[in-house]
Amino acid sequence: MPQISLYLEEEIHREIEMRARLNNTSVSKFVATTLKAFFSQDWPRGFQNTFGSITDESFARHDPPDWALDTPRESL
Repeated sequence: MPQISLYLEEEIHREIEMRARLNNTSVSKFVATTLKAFFSQDWPRGFQNTFGSITDESFARHDPPDWALDTPRESL
């Protein structure tokens, strides 16, 4: 398994140690789990390449409505 070395501010290091203790795990396991969760929330690989690939006219951008037609509201 690959290893990594990090240089952290003391305050961040203390926070990581505290959170690892609260989770009853090692610092290494806590950081690995946190990073895995962070990256799993990302969009699927290549998702950005799909921008503009839909040609269906129902996905067309429409002009915004005329705000003059909006219901008048009382000023607060």
